[in-house]
Order: sequence, then structure tokens, then C-alpha cells
Amino acid sequence: MSNYLITNITIVNEGQQLKGHVWIKGSRIVKVSHELSAPDVPPGTNIIDGKNRFLIPGVIDDQVHFRDPGFTYKGDLYSESRAAVAGGITSFMEMPNTSPKTTSNKLLEEKFIIASKKSLANYSFYLGATNENLKELQAVNRERACGIKVFMGSSTGNMLVDNPKTLAGIFAIPDIRIAVHCEDETTIQKNLARYIKEYGENIPIEYHPMIRSEEACFISSSFAVALARKHNTNLHIIHVSTAKELELLNETTHHNKKKITSEVCIHHLWFEDSDYANKGTLIKWNPSIKSIKDRDALLQGILDDKLDIIATDHAPHTFEEKDNQYNLAPSGGPMVQHALPLMLEYYHQGIIPIETIIKKMCHAPADIFQVLDRGYIREGYYADLVIIDPNDPWSVNKQNILYKCAWSPLEGTNLKSRITHTFVNGHLVFDNGIFNESQCGIALEFNR
Repeated sequence: MSNYLITNITIVNEGQQLKGHVWIKGSRIVKVSHELSAPDVPPGTNIIDGKNRFLIPGVIDDQVHFRDPGFTYKGDLYSESRAAVAGGITSFMEMPNTSPKTTSNKLLEEKFIIASKKSLANYSFYLGATNENLKELQAVNRERACGIKVFMGSSTGNMLVDNPKTLAGIFAIPDIRIAVHCEDETTIQKNLARYIKEYGENIPIEYHPMIRSEEACFISSSFAVALARKHNTNLHIIHVSTAKELELLNETTHHNKKKITSEVCIHHLWFEDSDYANKGTLIKWNPSIKSIKDRDALLQGILDDKLDIIATDHAPHTFEEKDNQYNLAPSGGPMVQHALPLMLEYYHQGIIPIETIIKKMCHAPADIFQVLDRGYIREGYYADLVIIDPNDPWSVNKQNILYKCAWSPLEGTNLKSRITHTFVNGHLVFDNGIFNESQCGIALEFNR
């Protein structure tokens, strides 16, 4: 059993910055003190001096694609969780569009087994919806699965759910979050046909936000919200990308009291459509990155509490796959290693308080998904903790990228803050660039 005392550090937690000390014993936090002197601890306790640094709860990322099983040449549960903990993410919730697709409880359990042997971070998985698997969804273990994932309007393969009877059944499932990808396929195909007629198959990437448009997002999101209100669903709209969709999120009460919650992703908060000229298909995501007006509205939506969670939608592809003409380049990109340092740039710029960043990346995911004993720095909670040096500049480059795909759309970006330590269940897995991989993460539990 390992013991650590983190002393003289600025603890950022529950809307406050307070100097203090945190004692870790085994997998849990046993003492949080804001006294001038550190608490007495047993001999042999490892002491970490946190002077001039921040201590935060581990980030909980509610949307990742770690490509395992089926696409492990792009990334896997070991490589991407390793990058995640280096970026301060201690827990993740992984999406079902792997191979095979996670659309049965048997396949869901197989993913848990893989993760138990490979993941350095804590984990849970979504059960994916289809038009044919309503009984599987209704039988999901709510204390083990993070949620149910529904592609409403746009998807690849057989995961598009457009059967009205099935949708009504899914939205009536109680006591679990229904996470929805909202883009209207009819609108997208109409827009795509227009640009194919004009440009053929090699459409300029700058037209991606016109094809996967504001209208496509709003039509689908509006439909999801209407269904949720009809069935009193615990709805979670993932990767909101437009200013217009914020009109649907008019509740500004505390996130754990909302029936309809929302998530915004790092790339929609950082990039805007003028970046396509330099970044090209490397920043091709679904939903698309849109205008600077949309980006600024999303940043304001964070501050206004219309948007509840900041996540990554980490979705690696090889560089060869991404460096392609528009119709051949897949959507998605790697982000878990750099998400928290990137958001801290907005703290340095005075745009988003660090307390708000921690609320949206740590507290809110724990509350909304009802994660047991995580997301906060509290006595008795799991010691998922991250130490940040806010004044240790570095630059994203090929030499320090940890993703299996070995590239990032952020290459060349200068960052002011560095993750120095990451604890997962009290285990110091990342210490100033050195990994201790002797312990894996564990499955998240949900208090439902």
C-alpha cells in the first residue's frame, strides 16, 4: 500500500482555490487539510512539495474512441490511456463504434475484460443502440455501463437509429444517460450532393462545415430534445458545435439537477473555420468545426452553464488516413494528452477561470453520470489526482506526442501549463514524464 502526502499546494476544488495538504493512503484520500502545517503521517510516507502548483481532481472524459478492439493500429486501450494519464485524464468513457460494434451486453463485458488488462486509467463503456437491440439496451447494467449511445441522424455501418418505435423505447429507458450524436442525415446528403456536383469527389475541406451544417445539427438536436421532454429522458447531447443549439439548452440550473445535459469538445472550443486553410483534413471532425462566432458562443456557453461538460472526443486515425482528399479522409483526431493543458491556456488568457475548467472537466462528468466517489478532492474519495505546474512552458511536437498514431493537430502549439503528476486510485502512474505501469485502472462504478 502506497502513502503520499502532497503539501503546500493550491487545491482547486468545488469552486475554490485554497492552499493545503492532501494525504493519500492506498487508493483513497484520507485527509484534506487547509491548516498552515501539514498533517502528521506515518514514517515512510512519500512527500511531494506542491509549492507554486495546482492540485485538481483527475479529469473524467465522457467521450473517447480508443479503437479497441478492431482498429488497434490507430490506437488501443493501453496506448491511448497512457497518453490520457499524461494529460491529467484519470477516467474515461469509451464509445461503441469499435469492431465488433458494442451493441450487446456480452460484447460490452468483453471490453471491460480487455481494459482490465491494458488500461492505465479508469474506464467504462457505452452500450451502442441500433434499430434492433432495444432489449439489450433495456437490460444494461446501470451500475457498470456509463450510458447508452445513440447515433441520431448520422452514422456509419448499422448504428444509425431512425426507427420511431425504437427511438421511443430507448428514450423511455430510466436511470441511465442516453448520449446522442445529433446530425441530420437527410440534410447532410443534400448538402454533399450539391458540392459533389460542383467539385466532384475532391471537395475543398473548407466546405465541411457547409456539408455538416448548423442546420443539420439543429434539426437533429431539436428532435432529440423534443423526444427527451416527451419521455422524461436523462438526455446527454454530445459535442455541441453551434451557437444555435444553445437555444435548446435554456436550463442554467446546476448540472446535477438537469434532465437534459450537454457536452462541448476541445476542438470546437479551440479551432474555427479559418483554421481549415492551414490544418486541412487534420481538423476534420463530425460535427464539423464551424465559425468563430460559433466557437465564441460555445466558450460563453461554458461560462453561462448552458454547456455542462468539456470532453475530447479523442478519435485517432493514422496520419496517412487523415492526409487525404476530403471524401477519403476520416473524421476525428487525437486529443486526450493535450486537452487539459489546452484549456488552461484559456485560464492564462483570462477567458475561463480555472475553477470553471475543473467544474466542467472533473465535477460535472462525475455528477451527471453519477460516478461513485470520483471527480472531487474529498476525504474517502478515490485518489484520482493531478498536479499541474502552471508556469512550465512547452511545445507540442513529434518527440513528445504519446498517441499511437504519432501526430496531433496541435503540433507547434505552445502551452504554458504542464502536467507533472497523475495519480490513479492512489497509484502514481505518471511522474514528470516517467510512467509506473505496475497497476492498471479499474472499472468505474455508478451510483444509480
